Amino acid sequence: MLHMLEHVFVEQSLVAAFAVVGGLMLVSNLAGKRLTRGRIHGSAIAIVLGLALASVGGLVTGGKRGLADIPALAGIGLMGGAMLRDFAIVATAFEVDVIEARRAGLLGVIALALGTILPFIVGTLTAFAFGYHDAVSITTIGAGAITYIVGPVTGAALGADSTVMALSIATGVTKAVMVMVGTPLVARLIGLDNPRSAMAYGGLMGTVSGVAGGLAATDPKLVPYGALTATFHTGIGCLVGPSLFFLIVRAMVG
Repeated sequence: MLHMLEHVFVEQSLVAAFAVVGGLMLVSNLAGKRLTRGRIHGSAIAIVLGLALASVGGLVTGGKRGLADIPALAGIGLMGGAMLRDFAIVATAFEVDVIEARRAGLLGVIALALGTILPFIVGTLTAFAFGYHDAVSITTIGAGAITYIVGPVTGAALGADSTVMALSIATGVTKAVMVMVGTPLVARLIGLDNPRSAMAYGGLMGTVSGVAGGLAATDPKLVPYGALTATFHTGIGCLVGPSLFFLIVRAMVG
């Protein structure tokens, strides 16, 4: 039986990957509801569990792709690869309603600008503090602080090495988890209880997964409004990261 299951997982690796990730999400959502009473969204728990499993997979196999180095779970490498990542970006963009986006108005534009620039500055300063002094590495890690998708996209465009790209992803994932966990804790303090404030918050935070997860744990009705502005960050970051931001960083560090 085990041999048969392994054969199915190897032959239908991508389907198996979706099944494994689906199971992980099911466990994470149950843990979020039962163990934290909804204060921590299942997405945050799933990200942490995913990182833990990737680490275990790397230690067990001695490889560099985490669980994807296990033959029965090789489909996870394809599922988490650049092709489906870029497809997800395009799919997210198609979900944006232009009419609804206009309702964010000037507040949304300002939030988007600050939410793109400030994390990039923090990311670049962090990269510089940890010994990265070349423009490509600094820009890539700084872009990762915008979102964990912008980082590798920027790094691929600039020719950054895999270590730097991995750091950019880790930076974005850390930010997403912090936003997911922290949103319900600060919601009342910052007046995060209406669509307008949710749009401003989504623009400032920038991470779609973090904002959506955090707002879902705060008030599910606010999720579409926060995601509305947050979803633009990926596109904006991918546009300005390897172009405008890189030119500015290169002019500063040489």
